Amino acid sequence: MFNVKGSLLRFWEKEFDLTLRKNRKGDRFFTPKDVKNIQLIHDLVRRRKFTIEGAKDYIKSGKQAEAKYEMIQSLQRMRNFLLELKANL
Repeated sequence: MFNVKGSLLRFWEKEFDLTLRKNRKGDRFFTPKDVKNIQLIHDLVRRRKFTIEGAKDYIKSGKQAEAKYEMIQSLQRMRNFLLELKANL
């Protein structure tokens, strides 16, 4: 889904104190909330080039970080829709 290696996801899990559910075999189960958190981390670290410490501070800033991220995602979806509409004209 994110085109990253599993080791990077495990690193982010450790660094950002994500608590994922695991079965006896050790397979991780991602809830929708976990996926949303990883999307935010991926966006901050990969797209916006935050450092790990900078991303931690941004996330700790609370709901403002989530609200900003949701707004950015909404605007990106709208932009993609408009570009698709333009291409079909």
